[in-house]
This record gives sequence, structure tokens and C-alpha cells, in this order.
Amino acid sequence: MKTRVLLVRHGGTTLSAEDRFAGSLDVMLSDEGRAQAAALGRRLANVKIDVAFCSDMKRAVDTSVAVCKSHGLSPIPVSGLREVDHGKWEGMVHKEVETKFAAEYAAWDADPFTFAPPGGETGLQVLARALPALQKIVVEHPGQTILVVSHKATNRLLLAALMGIDPRLYRERLAQDLACLNVLDFADPAHARATVVNDISHYATLPA
Repeated sequence: MKTRVLLVRHGGTTLSAEDRFAGSLDVMLSDEGRAQAAALGRRLANVKIDVAFCSDMKRAVDTSVAVCKSHGLSPIPVSGLREVDHGKWEGMVHKEVETKFAAEYAAWDADPFTFAPPGGETGLQVLARALPALQKIVVEHPGQTILVVSHKATNRLLLAALMGIDPRLYRERLAQDLACLNVLDFADPAHARATVVNDISHYATLPA
């Protein structure tokens, strides 16, 4: 019997609206983000969800709580599902980083999987904690439907690893819009079939 993971990105925050690096900053959902999470909750209200997990960051916790409301579940926080840490770039607007740290930004933009912003994490480091965390969840809940709420880069890296996409290209090849839904069916903890990717039809008709 397959195990199904409903992999979700959290809703919008004030920093995501301003296009700021906010990987390790524990920011709250914005009004728009709460509306996105509520819309996803309505979409999944009649879907059987057995258990829920989320990153321990507020924006992921609050998104998962909104989805779990109609299921009577309390999401379990997992630190391994946190977003990538952008080090000294945290809180800065992308364009500002491109200007002030041009060489560093260019190196990261070319290969975010093996290059880390100063004081931050590589994509490889994120995947090294997030993939075992997800696989542990799958192993411990065979045959169940599991909600997992995480973050943009973390989800992209997980999807790349599970779908056989070059992880160095995770930012180029995979989109993860705010409060999007991905559906992964696991035949075993190492092999998943993606049946839905980056779906935001619960609040938008077309990808941003």
C-alpha cells in the first residue's frame, strides 16, 4: 500500500512580499498568507489526512494549523524541515544582495547546491537534514496520508532528490509558489511518484 505525502509550502509573509531573504528568520504569515493557508485548508477539508508534520518555523506551523483545523490534528514540528539559512543575507532584498555582494551572489546563483552565502547553508546541507527527516516520517506512517508543511528551497530540494532532477538546478527547474500543494506517492521511503507539483488552484488560476 502506498504512502501519500501532501507536501506544502507555507503561505506568504511580509518579507516574501518584499522579495527579501528570510530563510532562517522566524517571520509570521501576512494577511494574504493566512488567506492562502485557509484556502488550502478548505481544499483539503474532505481529504483524509492521518497525521501532520511541519517545519518548526512560525510560518510553517501556522500554515499547517490552518490546514489541520478541519481534521482535528495537531501538527508535529520537525526542525529538519526548516528553510535554508542565507547567513548574512537574511532580511535583505534580493536586488540589494546582488549589488552589495555581487561576486558571492553570482557564485551562489550559479550553484546554490554547493555554495553557501557567508554564514549560511548550502543546498546540500539542507537536503542532508530534510530528506532523512521526510523519509523517517514515511517509514513511521506506512499506508497513510501525511501532511508535511515546509519551505520553498527545502521543498525544491526534496522534490529534486525524489524526482531524479540534478539538485544543482533545483532553483531553475522547480517552482514552489506560496501555499502550493505537491502530492507524492511513496512505494517505499526512497522512491516517490509526484502526481501533483506546485498546485495553487485553491487560490489562483495561473502560476505567478
